[in-house]
This record gives sequence, C-alpha cells and structure tokens, in this order.
Amino acid sequence: MDYRRLGASGLKVPALSFGAGTFGGSGPLFGAWGNSDATEARRLVDICLEAGVNLFDTADVYSNGASEEVLGAAIKGRRDAVLISTKTSLPMGDGPNDAGSSRSRLIKAVEDALRRLGTDYIDLLQLHAFDAATPIEEVLSTLDSLVRAGKLRYVGVSNFSGWQVMKSLGLADKNGYPRYVVHQVYYSLVGRDYEWELMPLGLDQGVGALVWSPLGWGRLTGKIRRGEPLPETSRLHDTAGFGPPVEDEQLYRVVDALDAVAKETGKTVPQIAINWLLQRPTVASVIIGARNEEQLRQNLGAVGWSLTSDQMKKLDAASEVTAPYPYFPYRRQEGFARLSPPAV
Repeated sequence: MDYRRLGASGLKVPALSFGAGTFGGSGPLFGAWGNSDATEARRLVDICLEAGVNLFDTADVYSNGASEEVLGAAIKGRRDAVLISTKTSLPMGDGPNDAGSSRSRLIKAVEDALRRLGTDYIDLLQLHAFDAATPIEEVLSTLDSLVRAGKLRYVGVSNFSGWQVMKSLGLADKNGYPRYVVHQVYYSLVGRDYEWELMPLGLDQGVGALVWSPLGWGRLTGKIRRGEPLPETSRLHDTAGFGPPVEDEQLYRVVDALDAVAKETGKTVPQIAINWLLQRPTVASVIIGARNEEQLRQNLGAVGWSLTSDQMKKLDAASEVTAPYPYFPYRRQEGFARLSPPAV
C-alpha cells in the first residue's frame, strides 16, 4: 500500500481508505448501501489491515450513529492500529441545535462520536457541510479547543465551496487556529467538477482530497453499459435521486473508454476508475466501500500498478466536459490561456 501525506500535514494515510457507510445500514439510503453487523465489519477491517488500509471513514449521520457504533466494535482492541475519520454538522435530530457547527453542537457531536466509537480521540474530524448561520470564528475556535483537549488530531471539511474553504483558512491563519488539511469531495470520471476550483485551491493551500464515491454513485461498476437496462440488483433503482446526476451519454462515453482500457490492462472497470483518481493532483486517499469480502478484495486491486500516460489521456478525453463560467475561457481562449495556471 502506498502512503501519502494528508494535505500539508505530517499525517500519512493509505492511498485507499475504507468507507464505513455500509456498517449498520438502515433507511432508504444507507440500507441500500449495506448493513454489515459487527462480526462482518470486523472481518472487513481484518482484510483492510492485511492490505495496509488503516484509515476508516464514517459519519454521525450514517444510519443515525449506527455506522460509528459498528466501526467502534470492529476495531475494539486495536485502536492504535487504525486511523478514524468521522464527520458531523448534518442534522441528527429535529431540535434547533441538532444540526450545524455551533460550539454547542460541535462539542456534543464530538462527545457522542467518541462514545459510539469507543475511543477517547478522533484522528480526523470533518465538517460535513458549511454552516452559514454560525460565525466561522466560532467554528474554528471550538475545533481549536477540541484539538488542544486531545479529542481531535486533525480537522477538515467536506462538500464546501471554494470561498468557504478559503475564508476558513484565512481566519485560521489570522487567529492561530488549526488549518483544514483535507477536503472530502465527490470526484470521479463522471464527476470532475472538483477540478475547476477546489483542486487548484488544494494545490495552493495544502489541502488534500479524500475522495468519496469514486465510482460515480455506483455507475462505474462495469454493470452499466450503453444499450443495456439497469441491472435489477443495482442500488441506483433506490438511491439515484440522492447522488450527483450524470447525463446518460456522458456516462456511456466514459464506460466505453473504461472498457477499452480494461481490455488493454486485464483490470476491472472499477479498478481502472479508482486508479485514474490515484494519479490525479491533490488526491491523498480514495474511499472505497464494500458490502462484502468479494467487493472489498476487488477494490483493493486498484493499487500496486499504474495506468500509462496514454491510458490516462484516453480516460481524460472521454470524461472531459465544458467547464462552467468563469473557468471555461481559461481552457478555450488564447488570451486567457496565457494567464491560466498549468493544467492539472
């Protein structure tokens, strides 16, 4: 397993990390992902650790805390061998302080997560969404106190816009608060919006990417192809509305290119899609999920080899879409191109 620095921090994380959204799954979204109990979760953790995958990502909102509880049970007795990443800020109830990133909410959320995980510290806490109702200084000062108390080691964010990340980093620098070292983002061959603004920001500010849904919300499994119906077993039947949308023609164009590269390499479509991500700038770790041992072992096969430059270019070309304003002039017009940064 390859280990990479997490942003500008000194923490090294595996190129692949494990997403525990399938642990204790319940409800229309997480229940469709999977519902591993503690016994099955412990087996999946065993396989991950054997392969060098020691970072496990979860969130309080995953199955209303059940994911954290199952993960805590699965790592019991080997806390020092793993890195725990969890997230908070999304609603955990209907009360006025059950969502967001206020001081009250963050302190309670961290205490609840520690209890569910069965640990006294969290390696990486990420804010799951930007809370526009809470002053950023309040958020950062609270995170600072939690880090100083030893309850958090590193902090980051997930699903923020560029200005939200940059303003937070500026205030952290001004006040001496911990900087966000990671941005957990959606990024895949059928979802490259991360590249327009957030990737250049990450390069400039030392914010690494922890990639969620690398297979485009289950669309790049190799089971969806042009002219064929959606497989009956696909979770997209129940969950497509929850995830990022993808135009059919864009998806089929990418899958055609993945199929071509699969024939050249002897690798599976998911392995190629993940390997492409691992060669992209700022990517520190790609979160893989699995409902069972077979899926996990297949996804672990995405490391230990690399796509060639020609194969990368083929996938780049198939997945490229026109950038939104104000980014497209820098890609398409000569005058702007002279002022634009090097292509990433």
